[in-house]
Amino acid sequence: MKNFLFSFAMMFSACTLSAQTNIVESLQTNRIGEGKVTVHQSVQLTHLIGTRYIRKGTDSQHALKARGYRVQVYAGNNSRKARDEAQEVSSKVKEKFPEMPVYTFFQPPRWLCRVGDFKSIEEAHVAMRQLKSTGVFKEVTIVREQIFIPIE
Repeated sequence: MKNFLFSFAMMFSACTLSAQTNIVESLQTNRIGEGKVTVHQSVQLTHLIGTRYIRKGTDSQHALKARGYRVQVYAGNNSRKARDEAQEVSSKVKEKFPEMPVYTFFQPPRWLCRVGDFKSIEEAHVAMRQLKSTGVFKEVTIVREQIFIPIE
């Protein structure tokens, strides 16, 4: 009986929480025996709560940010030569695999070149094997990173 009451209470609280549209409305709900909370903020800010960040690309393509995987094809030091090598590797990847997005950037203390936006490690592994099979990219590895998922 105790377990039944506990599970019923959990289901009831889950249903009431899911009925709330955002945390501001949840905070401002009057409850017996509790204090009153008033939140003063603009309506635009209230509507942004709980929405996902959308990135607009240069070609006006939208994408969601999410955790995923990329294939790292180059990692150098912080010299000008390393920057040039990272750019060179980037252009080789774009030449051989034009459909894969390439990201070349400086993450202190080194220059990195990473390829792809893969949701699963399996997808990243397939791309890694494709990159290795060319013979051009020797030291490739899979890294977990924030990726961009296109919205159609």
